[in-house]
Order: sequence, then structure tokens, then C-alpha cells
Amino acid sequence: MANPSRRMLLSPSVSRRVRRISSFTSSSSSPSLESFEPPPAVTPRRVVVTGLGMVTPLGCGVETTWKRLIEGKCGIRAITPEDLKMGNFDSETRLHTFQQLTSKVAATVPGGTNQGEFNEELWLSSKEHRSITRFIGYALCAADEALRDAKWVTTEQEQKEMTGVSIGGGTGSISDILDAAQMICEKRLRRLSPFFIPRILINMASGHVSMKYGFQGPNHAAVTACATGAHSIGDAARMIQFGDANVMVAGGTESSIDALSIAGFCRSRALTTKYNSCPEESSRPFDCGRDGFVIGEGSGVIVLEELEHAKKRGAKIYAEFRGYGMSGDAYHITQPHGDGKGAILAMTRALKQSNVHANQVDYVNAHATSTPLGDAVEAKAIKTIFSDHASSGALALSSTKGAIGHLLGAAGAVEAIFTVLAIHKGIAPLTLNITRPDPVFSDGFMPLTVSKEMPVRAAMSNSFGFGGTNTSLLFTSAP
Repeated sequence: MANPSRRMLLSPSVSRRVRRISSFTSSSSSPSLESFEPPPAVTPRRVVVTGLGMVTPLGCGVETTWKRLIEGKCGIRAITPEDLKMGNFDSETRLHTFQQLTSKVAATVPGGTNQGEFNEELWLSSKEHRSITRFIGYALCAADEALRDAKWVTTEQEQKEMTGVSIGGGTGSISDILDAAQMICEKRLRRLSPFFIPRILINMASGHVSMKYGFQGPNHAAVTACATGAHSIGDAARMIQFGDANVMVAGGTESSIDALSIAGFCRSRALTTKYNSCPEESSRPFDCGRDGFVIGEGSGVIVLEELEHAKKRGAKIYAEFRGYGMSGDAYHITQPHGDGKGAILAMTRALKQSNVHANQVDYVNAHATSTPLGDAVEAKAIKTIFSDHASSGALALSSTKGAIGHLLGAAGAVEAIFTVLAIHKGIAPLTLNITRPDPVFSDGFMPLTVSKEMPVRAAMSNSFGFGGTNTSLLFTSAP
């Protein structure tokens, strides 16, 4: 039971303090106190693209990749046991694993020291790079090209504080995880690298880019499966629009050509299995013969910049970022709903935000991965959104995954770059391997089977991911 004389035991100074606290508590709950002022109003700023960089199965660099894409080249090949990155396993295990894979094609980045090849010695092999895995190296390479293209190299502290990085990835370094698991099985855990965790964390791609250039603005990494690259760009644009940065280095990266990644997608029956003997024909978006996607790797990075900031320094402007639409299917872990509502919502919201009418869009770079259900659902959604504009033949449509496969977390960023280049170059790229178009197509609504020179003033890029996440980016010609 409480002691009624307890208050008498308090010292005079403590008693005064208790009375002050009691008075403050009662007054703070009084409705007479004024509330906080509302946050300052924010007028979204305009965002433009001033730099491009990429590492893809068609080559290392924007110029190499774009030239080969437009010419109808393909970056898909047959894989070998060496591609599985199982160096810590015995040869018998490596061969057995390879034989168990039902899909034996992949879109790999060409390596070497020649122009248009990814130089591993430069990006992955030095002593300083012990914490850098392939997906990080791809991002560093693409970011380096994008920043050089944008001519954005700054030593001023204020500019560094207003420059950020938003580079995401899908799966990180699965091959490192597999090697670590092998060490546990063989009771060699003491030999685990102290860099293991920094090598597998997806945000380390963004982190390494920011550290290399001293960028102290937002340091961000989205992880939304195959929509990652697009979300990373959209998020970065929002950061500029709302004043968190003046410049953002944004994109996606992926290195998923390894035993466990391929085996996992094989077991989920997502990968193509019918074209192991003819790899270049294996990725066939929108074609009746499609049976799954081709796993790919690479990175796409763009430099986004506030319009007045870019104009003030005389930057080259490729295009303007205008719309960022997002939605969720709320339906299934891997399959879109048959009505395509998620894709429709994402495209509708991108159009609304951009203040561009559907009839003003000249080109759509589709997500279409070469899966039977996904391609058809997206095609129906595009037909719903663009209606007569699509059926009249005025809308150019293609999926560039026929040439580069599906780059997972990097796909949305690489395809956003293709979309920007379509505007900048006035060329809509083709879709490879369409011999029998899906029945959803008819009349003028048909994917491009050859690259088409045409004015492209507004273009959209779609990206959809496992878990039902969808995003659409909309770009227009430079202001």
C-alpha cells in the first residue's frame, strides 16, 4: 500500500521539480496550445537525363550495345559448366549440377580487354576490390560511363552533398552465398572472408559508387525483383523533384549467371528449355513459340538532373523524365492477373503524372520476358490503355529482351536507357525472334520485327516483378 506521507519525504527541490512537470503535462494536453505549422509546400522540379552507362550481354558501353541492338544482334549463348561459378566444388559435382539444369542458355556479359568488353582486371581483380563482387563491378563500370557522359565530376562539397545514388539489384551475389554454404558443409567456416557480408548486400552497389565519387546525397537501393531498375530510377527522380538532390546516379545491376540462381529459376519453371541447341532463338517475346525467359546479367545506370541545374552548366540533355507509375497486382507471387489490371494501373498513373495523353506516346518498350502468360497479359493491357492509337499502327511496340534476355534487377534500368535512346536517336528498336505473333496481336497492333526510324517524342518503359510489383516510366524529348 502506498505511503500517504511519501510526499513529505521529498526534498524541497524535488517537490518543486515534480510540480513543474505536473504543470507542463497538464498544459501540453490543453487544446489552447497552437499546433505546428504545416510543412512547406513543395513544387515538384523538372528532371532530365544527362548521362547514360551500361554493361549488357550485347557489350560493355552504350554505343556498342545500342549499335548491336538496332542491327538485330543477339547476346544469348549456350552456357558451360564453367559459367556456373562453382570453383570451390569438385569437378564431378560441377558436371552433375550442369547436367541437372533444364535450361542451358544465358545472356552473359562479354569479358575481355577489347573495346566493348567488360574488363575484369579493371573492375574486379585488384586487392582494393576484395569487397566487390560482379554485380557491384557492373554497377561501377556503368556508373563510370554515365558520369563521364554527363561530364559530372565535382570537387565542391555543396555539390557532393546534393548528388546521390540510387542503384538496386535483384538477388545480390548468390555465388558467394553458395561458396559460404560449402564451407559450412566442409567445416571450413574459419576461412570465410571477412568481406562476405559486404560482398552480398545489394545496397553495396550504390554504396561503392557513392564512396568512389564522394557523393553524400541520398544513398538508396530498391529491391523489387524484376522491377528494381525502374523503381530505382523513379525513386531517384522523386528525390530530385522534392529537393533531396540536384543530381542522382540511378539504375539497376545484376549478376545471376551461377548454379543456384539458374537452378532456382529452372525449378520454378520460369526459364526456357526448348531452345538449348539454338540459344539465339531462345528469347522470343510475344511469339507463339515462347516457353520461358532467358536469364541475363548486366547493369544500366543513368544520370538524372534537375532541369535548371543541367541548363546552367550546359549539360547535354537526352530526354526529360515525366512520369512514374506504380501498382501492385495483389494476386500471385509470380503470375499477373489475367485482366492485366496491375499493368494498366501503372501505365495509367505514369501518363497522368506526366500530363501526356496516351495518343501522344510514340513507343513502348514492353517488359515482355518471353513467358506464355506474362507477354499476353501485358499486350492486352497495352491494347487497353492505347486503344485506337495502338490498333492504328501509330504506336511502336517492342521487347528488347529478345536480344539481351532478362536482366532481372537490371532489366528496368537497361530498358529505360533503350527508351531514352529511342527518343534521342529517333529509332525504335526491334523485337527478335517473332515468327508467329501471339493471337492477341492483329492489324496495326504488332511488335516491331525490324528497327524503325521514326520521330519519338514520348516513350514508355514497363517493368513488372515477382510479388506483383509493377512500374512504368515515361520519358519525353528534351525540353
